[in-house]
Amino acid sequence: MALKIYNTLSREKETFTPLTPDHVGMYVCGPTVYSDVHLGNCRTFISFDIIYRYLTYLGYKVRYVRNITDAGHLEGDRDEGDDKFSKLARLQKVEPMEIVQKYTLGFHHVMDMFNCKPPSIEPTATGHIAEQIEIAKQILANGYAYEVNGTIYFDVEKYNKEQPYGILTNRKMEDLLEGTRELGGQDEKRGRLDFALWIKAKPEHLMQWPSPWGMGFPGWHIECSAMSEKYLGKKFDIHGGGMDLAATHHTNEIAQSQACYHTSPANFWMHTNMLTVNGTRMSKSLGNGFLPGELFTGNHPLLEKAYAPMTVRFFMLQTHYRSTLDFSNEALQASEKGLKRLWDAYETLQKLSSTSEQAADAELDAKVNKLVNEFDEYMNDDFNTAKVLGSMFELVPVINSIKDGLIQADAITAATLILLQQKFKSYLEDVFGLQNNAANNEVLGGVMDLLIEIRKEAKTKRDFATSDKIRNQLAALGINLKDEKGGEMSWDIS
Repeated sequence: MALKIYNTLSREKETFTPLTPDHVGMYVCGPTVYSDVHLGNCRTFISFDIIYRYLTYLGYKVRYVRNITDAGHLEGDRDEGDDKFSKLARLQKVEPMEIVQKYTLGFHHVMDMFNCKPPSIEPTATGHIAEQIEIAKQILANGYAYEVNGTIYFDVEKYNKEQPYGILTNRKMEDLLEGTRELGGQDEKRGRLDFALWIKAKPEHLMQWPSPWGMGFPGWHIECSAMSEKYLGKKFDIHGGGMDLAATHHTNEIAQSQACYHTSPANFWMHTNMLTVNGTRMSKSLGNGFLPGELFTGNHPLLEKAYAPMTVRFFMLQTHYRSTLDFSNEALQASEKGLKRLWDAYETLQKLSSTSEQAADAELDAKVNKLVNEFDEYMNDDFNTAKVLGSMFELVPVINSIKDGLIQADAITAATLILLQQKFKSYLEDVFGLQNNAANNEVLGGVMDLLIEIRKEAKTKRDFATSDKIRNQLAALGINLKDEKGGEMSWDIS
């Protein structure tokens, strides 16, 4: 079965054929690094990590580009409010790039904890100011933008006369206008849906660059158009992100690319669904949102205990990426047990052997082959990880019964057993990116014991430079080292 992907643009599953044979270009909107990455973002990045892994498993050479937004993101999607980076930098009395550095490192740490592969390229908005200015200049030259006092706005109404602006979400202009406020007397924009490609900076603005229109900074949407084109070309295979990006950010990306290059940037648009907590949408205002670090430590009023990163990753795999995912203690605890059961069976499977060329139980042999072949079949159906896991769990009793002697080893052929072993390894480790929680915890515990012993020796020798270095560098990695009474030390993960 050929790989089929649900395309938000067409609102149906389509057979995936890359623009260049054996090569895939994929762009995913990355984090805005002015705060800690939240679980909704993590779900998106874990989902696309699995998609990246599976495309590689199929034999494609994948160029995976995921950006870092470190400039130009205002508080409101419609170019309203303060720049998030400048505002936080003023409050904390630091340089904006200190904010960027802190949260970029934090983001990478969380991705490592979830065992997400790094993208092929991870460009930043601030590193591509020149490219963004060039796109703005071209859109202006093509007649789809206008300048007002050093700010360049995209003319949505003019664009919509030639191309359907709301094509991604299947909404007409009148529907989109209903959700926007009337322009005030001081508003520079011609139309309510117009958005900024380049924004004139006030003298006190901390992040600004020279441009043909004076000192300013890029709009939020133009960065992705610039970076995707630079590293993947004017047309590439897959553009992904959370579903919250479809209505504004991705809609504006399509408009920008069409206005500049006369083509839509991607063949396939993919979007992950939202997270809920106990059936309610996750939000800071409701107090039901928690960060990955709080999940890993259990340090949150809604959590009954700490959950390992692999438990959370496995939990996300049990729901299709386009479906709503509901967090609860019950669901996470069930995932913890389910992952252990599956991993125990996997470790048992690796120890089994058979020399049988003829299956003693032909029906069982056929059943095992059918279930194993379903792994690829379900993943080729829009990356349905939940159904793959369903087939895996059907194989667990078979594996355990062979181990316990309830099923004879020659019941299935040696070829079937080898296929089963290979597919379990390929999927659990390579495609799903799962790891053994117990083994990881044991290794980490051993490393921490060693570091604590070295730090104790340093303190005894009054080598406070080494002692502080160990503590500070662990803190930068999200590991808190605490000095207890009697010279003992404890640690936890923030």
